[in-house]
Amino acid sequence: MAEHEPRVCDAALARAFDFLGKRWNGVLLGTLQNGPAGFAELRRAVAGISDSVLSDRLGELTGAGLVVRTVEQGPPVSVSYALTRSGAALLPALTALTEWSAQNLTAERCAGKRAATDRRAS
Repeated sequence: MAEHEPRVCDAALARAFDFLGKRWNGVLLGTLQNGPAGFAELRRAVAGISDSVLSDRLGELTGAGLVVRTVEQGPPVSVSYALTRSGAALLPALTALTEWSAQNLTAERCAGKRAATDRRAS
């Protein structure tokens, strides 16, 4: 009998989903595809994100080299966030995920799965 190699998820793919799958990271990158934005603009664009979480996520994205933070001396002082070349390189993948979701992961399907999960949890 032939022995089969155990299936193993590619470490790079696991790392990508671990980072981008963290709530808001992918959404913020997608929001910045239209150009630089300030903190308040990002907060308005991403419904449901708190100031502290937005600040944390922007720090993570900046630390990972996907976003750059620019401070313009004023008055008034303004801060904006923009994609780096590395962050912009993710846009084709984010666009593909967006298109896939629009076609395959409709709100109705998500609501149905959530309702089924909620019923199992009770």
